[in-house]
Amino acid sequence: MSSTTELLKGAAELFPGEVVTSALVRHLDLPGAGRFALITLDNGLDHTKPTTFGPQSLANLDAAVDQVAQEAADGVIAGVGITGKPFIFAVGADLKGVELLKEHKDALAIGQGGHDVFKRLRSLAVPTFAYYNGAAMGGGVEVGLHCTYRTVSASVPAFSLPEVFLGLVPGWGGCTLLPNLIGADRAVTVVIENSLNQNRQLKGPQVYELGIADALFEAADFLEQSLAWTAAVLKGEIEVARPEVDRGAAWDQAVARGRSIADGKVHGAAPAAYRALDIIAAARNGDLEQGFAAEDLALADLIMGGELRSGLYAFNLVQRRAKRPAGAPDKTLARPVTKVGVVGAGLMASQLALLFARRLEVPVVLTDIDQERIDKGVGYVHGEIDKLLVKGRVAQDKANRLKALVTGHLDKATAFGDADFVIEAVFEELGVKQQVFAELEAVVRPDAILATNTSSLSVSEMAAKLDHPERVVGFHFFNPVAVLPLLEIVRGESTDDPSLATAFAVAKQLKKTAVLVKDAPAFVVNRILTRFMGEIQNVIDEGTPVAVAERAVEPLGLPMSPLVLLELVGPAIGLHVSQTLHGAFPDRFTVSPNLAAVVKAGKRGFYVYDSGTPELDPEVAALLQQGDTVLTEDQVRTRVLDAVAQEIGLMLADGVVAEPQDIDLCLITGAGWPFHLGGITPYLDREGVSERVNGKAFLAPGVASVPA
Repeated sequence: MSSTTELLKGAAELFPGEVVTSALVRHLDLPGAGRFALITLDNGLDHTKPTTFGPQSLANLDAAVDQVAQEAADGVIAGVGITGKPFIFAVGADLKGVELLKEHKDALAIGQGGHDVFKRLRSLAVPTFAYYNGAAMGGGVEVGLHCTYRTVSASVPAFSLPEVFLGLVPGWGGCTLLPNLIGADRAVTVVIENSLNQNRQLKGPQVYELGIADALFEAADFLEQSLAWTAAVLKGEIEVARPEVDRGAAWDQAVARGRSIADGKVHGAAPAAYRALDIIAAARNGDLEQGFAAEDLALADLIMGGELRSGLYAFNLVQRRAKRPAGAPDKTLARPVTKVGVVGAGLMASQLALLFARRLEVPVVLTDIDQERIDKGVGYVHGEIDKLLVKGRVAQDKANRLKALVTGHLDKATAFGDADFVIEAVFEELGVKQQVFAELEAVVRPDAILATNTSSLSVSEMAAKLDHPERVVGFHFFNPVAVLPLLEIVRGESTDDPSLATAFAVAKQLKKTAVLVKDAPAFVVNRILTRFMGEIQNVIDEGTPVAVAERAVEPLGLPMSPLVLLELVGPAIGLHVSQTLHGAFPDRFTVSPNLAAVVKAGKRGFYVYDSGTPELDPEVAALLQQGDTVLTEDQVRTRVLDAVAQEIGLMLADGVVAEPQDIDLCLITGAGWPFHLGGITPYLDREGVSERVNGKAFLAPGVASVPA
């Protein structure tokens, strides 16, 4: 038994639930080029269940390579190809099994086992070819990098090395082979930059343009064209020329660019990107075996670290929990929605109208207090559809249909009399919203859903004076609506199951991540962010310099600093939410006099950007009234994290959401909280904050950490 077989056999015993991929060998005669062996990766399921590499799957590929290696040695085949099932090449390692690993040696075996199998494709006595016919990620990309040549389909929708995004490195050759194939700078783009930009995917033509693939063919006859091209290569009719890789200063510059990108995204708080860059830096000497050994070690170290476990936890939240919202009523209770009304025609309302029209493809009607506002709102929607047309995102006929669906009317009775779902997006003031709902109840059908996009006000109070409060539901979007996936669905005290079920059904049609939330002040995201921001503002008010307070939370690797986030939200909105929460919880939420002064002065934020980087606005600096208590960065960070842990503990005790997982799902999808943190609760557990503040961890051992 070979060492590879032993490695994979031992690893397979740790992965009892693996969806096994077969590696099927068939033989073809290439005209003028001889007999050819084609390996097809297939897990026997349709394209909705992508092919992955677990230990048994790697063993199957190893056995297929055994067969073709013997045939190549015997001179009965001229080449070997590898491709995937329809629409899928392969999407990498089976991460469900990785979550189960408890020992460093077992993690090391995963890296070594993959390398040992894939490397054999490089050492065959005949040329090898990878045919990227569909989605290829991680190990799926890497198995192709070990081949002599590669082709790619123009229709490939997703091609990436996403490991750094999750907290790993491309550990089966990606960090070592890719820079030696396309140069360090392009490799940094694929391995670091794309991964840290929300796992940006390459399309087939981009794969070819980067030089990862040697030929690009259309999808309709991709395999046939790839085989014809293969025959021409084998016969010497086509010679594949690749540009020489620059191994001089350009290599160092590329790695430095990668470190700058990593610093900007994770601020040194997550190790994966830096481990990958170390391997890319060392790959310049072309010593592949040294590079593969470094990949094995990095992979094992990261598998046994908190970042990967948090990344996998976050991935599972977004991919699985988001599809089955906790506490949602039976979906059969949902009523059909064939027309939508939007109260208001400002920017938020117009964004909502565009989203409803695009996703539901039903008539959407806006109202407002005058025709000018309505015309502006409808014009905004039509203009955004025209932009989609120019970008090729929609066809002309579709654009015309969408624009025809969105109209406006001054009279609510005419606009909403036959609507099934009406959402208000007016000024964030309880009295105004109560008046709007009273007007709506007088004109809509008895079974029409009334939704509010409130960010912090009580849905129950909004509905309290209505004859039918049971049909009122909170439907809180996050700005920008087209970008952030989260939708907080709020159940008021009287909201009934059919109304709630309809809200969840609409959310699904809108392709939003819906989380059921109790009707509590500011719900989830805004409550946590306001407590977080409130402590930052408190320490500034007390005397800590702004720069120190901002730097204190850099180790969290947040997408932007607290005061830049405040600028994005808008100081006035931040102040309003803090006032709302201060009214509800005066012992924990403060209203910063300095923030109030900034809002009163009409400032849009704390910073100016004259030099291209944020600098404290001298006018804001003149407004600040600070005490004489100056904290260190560590002291600020401890205080902020303690406050957040306390608030989350209180929210869970009050049943604001079902579980800590919903807190994390909200922060990831509604506030861009980093995947490598797993949201927030795994980080608080890992740093000991949960135990210090609440006396216990939020999550059970092994949920977002290495199993005990």
